[in-house]
Amino acid sequence: MLWLCLYFPQLPLEIFSRVEATASPWIITEGKGARQTIFLCNALAASLGIRPGMSPGAAYALTATLRVRARDAAAERQALAALAAWAGQFTSLVSLSPPQALLLEIAGSLDYFGGIDALLRRVRRRAARLGYVVEWAVAPTPLSAEVFARVPLAAPVLHAQDLAAALRDVPLPLLGLEDKLLHALHGIGTRHVGDVLRLPRADLARRCGPALIEYLDRLLGRRSDPRAPYVPPPRFERQLPLPSETTDSEALLFPARRLLQELAGFLIARQAGTQQLQWTLAHHHQPATLILQGLAAPNRDPPHLLKLLRERLARSSIEHPVEGIALRVTELQPLRPHALTLDGEREAPAQDWPQLVETLRARLGDEAVQGLQCRDDHRPEQAWQASPLGSRGPALSHLGRPLWLLPEPVSLRHRDGAPYLDAPLHIEVGPERLESGWWDGGDITRDYFIARDERHSRYWIFRERRGERRWFLHGYFA
Repeated sequence: MLWLCLYFPQLPLEIFSRVEATASPWIITEGKGARQTIFLCNALAASLGIRPGMSPGAAYALTATLRVRARDAAAERQALAALAAWAGQFTSLVSLSPPQALLLEIAGSLDYFGGIDALLRRVRRRAARLGYVVEWAVAPTPLSAEVFARVPLAAPVLHAQDLAAALRDVPLPLLGLEDKLLHALHGIGTRHVGDVLRLPRADLARRCGPALIEYLDRLLGRRSDPRAPYVPPPRFERQLPLPSETTDSEALLFPARRLLQELAGFLIARQAGTQQLQWTLAHHHQPATLILQGLAAPNRDPPHLLKLLRERLARSSIEHPVEGIALRVTELQPLRPHALTLDGEREAPAQDWPQLVETLRARLGDEAVQGLQCRDDHRPEQAWQASPLGSRGPALSHLGRPLWLLPEPVSLRHRDGAPYLDAPLHIEVGPERLESGWWDGGDITRDYFIARDERHSRYWIFRERRGERRWFLHGYFA
């Protein structure tokens, strides 16, 4: 097995700061009252002299633009679970390593992604789109991958026999051992993993207990270390708090982009798309604003979905300041795979029409763009109906009927009882007799014919079977 550990050192801070388009000094505090201290700060805050362990008051004295949040352990757990669902696009086995890491078993993914270097480039690039800083390491055991992620290495460790040498200079505090055990190891003069590995196992077990021996065996791959796989939820639900309230629709697009990137990973892992996105804008002491985003075909492309949301927000008025944004997707549909051309490029033109329809609906409104489908009715005027996009009705009739039907039949002149349109019309096929509609007051009694003129243009005409028995033009053939 081969494990990739993704370590998110700034996760407690990024769950708040990554929704902001512009850089600001951020700090995360822990504790209450007089004991409240800074737990974590971003690079901009650090450049101003702010450090973990300082009091928030001292940090405020260094900058007036400071953004402050209390550490939210529940939000961190939710963010890590969302990252695990997103990481399913790279492997079928993802495991949580709280509070700030994920473990991905990638041995079976290397051929699919074109090797370990290509896979790592893709992971880092897509993690950056989410707004997270990520450290990574690759190792044969999950425990060693976790340790190496906190000590950036020049290259992955691919074989278990190389672990001891790679771990030799790792400081003991990075192993995550209990303080009591760490003090005991320091007491016998060990400072690095290599120092501990050189000691006799029996003496080490007698001094520090069998738990340390078991830990080292799992670290070096001498003992199995099974990890529970993360099972993603059946639906996607994520919400992001905004750093400050806003009524600017453009300001909402930045956090929306983050949510769509998370959604894309969630859907890629399931080889699925969606046709319905539910956006919720949260307000302070006001009912939330709900925005439904319908699609003509299953999709998971973040730039396209963001474009549709921009169009929808441009048509909407935000009456109350927004303090948070959420995205919910409950219905997943299998996504038809793209065909490849001979040169290996994906064929995209077949997907252009659903995107055009979705753009028009976002810009003009759902009611302005409708689908068409057949109805079981012999009357030509009643044989079609508007329908939701993508829905299916009865199959198109195989009768000889034109695709171009006039909104209203046009009266034709006649000479010697024969129809006339700029020139005499010659009957080719017919009659097809229609007597229908008596049950709804729209009854007709007509004989339909296919006719042509001297230029060989073909027409669909009919003659009434009641009253004056006039001739009418009702459609054109191609």
